[in-house]
Amino acid sequence: MTILVTGATGNVGRQVVQQLVKRGANVRALVRNPAKAELPDAVHVVQGDLLDVDSLHSALDGVSTLFLLNAVVPDEFTQALIALNVAREAGIERVVYLSVIHSDIYVNVPHFAGKYGVERMIERMGFGATILRPAYFIDNDLTIKNVVLDYGVYPMPIGSKGLAMIDARDIGEIAAIELIRREQAAEALPVKRINLVGPDLLTGDAVAAIWSEVLHRPIAYGGDDTRGFEQNLKKFMPAWMAFDMRLMSERFLSDGMIPESLDVEQLTALLGRPLRSYRDFAAEVAAAT
Repeated sequence: MTILVTGATGNVGRQVVQQLVKRGANVRALVRNPAKAELPDAVHVVQGDLLDVDSLHSALDGVSTLFLLNAVVPDEFTQALIALNVAREAGIERVVYLSVIHSDIYVNVPHFAGKYGVERMIERMGFGATILRPAYFIDNDLTIKNVVLDYGVYPMPIGSKGLAMIDARDIGEIAAIELIRREQAAEALPVKRINLVGPDLLTGDAVAAIWSEVLHRPIAYGGDDTRGFEQNLKKFMPAWMAFDMRLMSERFLSDGMIPESLDVEQLTALLGRPLRSYRDFAAEVAAAT
């Protein structure tokens, strides 16, 4: 019995692989460049990508359970549907898919809408699946730590509604638990959705206050200028992606990323420990500076 992990060298995928290996699973990883994968020795690394149908057929041969993770790219939806169709042809019934929280609410945000479409296709195609719906990744803020440290500003326009940010390590562990649960079940289990959230509902001001506390100096929240945010992003990512991120940030302001009433309690029980907090993350960054 083999679990195939796509996106295995990314921030979340690498955590999933490590947690599966830790639990003794037979893991196969689909990567574009095996020479640069740097995955545990126990992992069977195969070359390919989600638009290379022949490589997918090969990678999915003998696989019983699929972890499907797609990067935010223009053809994300197409990649996911190709992978699902090839998986069905291979006789795979068990899937864990990494979607996003509120995919059915942030309907105008391209990568949210694409993931919601994949969720619907998973159901329509008859897979037994766990659909993981993470909120904002705490780890995203590694990209702006120098702005915080050097300029004393938290620049992400996350607003005042609140985001229940989650650590990628928690995402990886929960995904591994669900993959093994489905892998070991006597038959394919019904579709289940799980919101992946952190322990705290964080506003822009709250995050700035956390940074102020751990750095022992004032850190300000940069405000809700989503268009300025888009212009900054365009300096190091394609314009379409910067626009997508701006639309997402506008939904942060209008809707937030609010967990359901029992989400934190259920995730804590699943992990058998508390969820990692944003303060934990900020303290780690501060300690490393």
